Amino acid sequence: MASTHAQRKALGDYGEQIAADYLTAEGMVILARNYRCPVGEIDIVARDGDTLVICEVKTRRDLSHGTPLEAVTTHKARRLRRLAGHWLDDRDLHVPGVRIDVVAVIVPTRGRARVERVAGVS
Repeated sequence: MASTHAQRKALGDYGEQIAADYLTAEGMVILARNYRCPVGEIDIVARDGDTLVICEVKTRRDLSHGTPLEAVTTHKARRLRRLAGHWLDDRDLHVPGVRIDVVAVIVPTRGRARVERVAGVS
């Protein structure tokens, strides 16, 4: 039997793949996944037209511990903005706009995953 940590990681990886597929279907271009730096990690970096989109992916089996969107606090949104700056600095890029989106993925025990995206959370 897999450990709880391994199960959570597998669920998170699966949710990130669903989110990446969803964003691509919405017309975004995925630029990076799981970008890490000393400040933290960005799940997905995408481009939506001229806008750089930093996507936080939250995956859950159910809503017993609240919605995935509730997990993105003001503090987390500020950190994502700092991470966006690091990502741009690492590439010496300048973009007209940066947006923080949250992609919530609910993966029930049975049935298809549900995806919801909230654009511009901060």
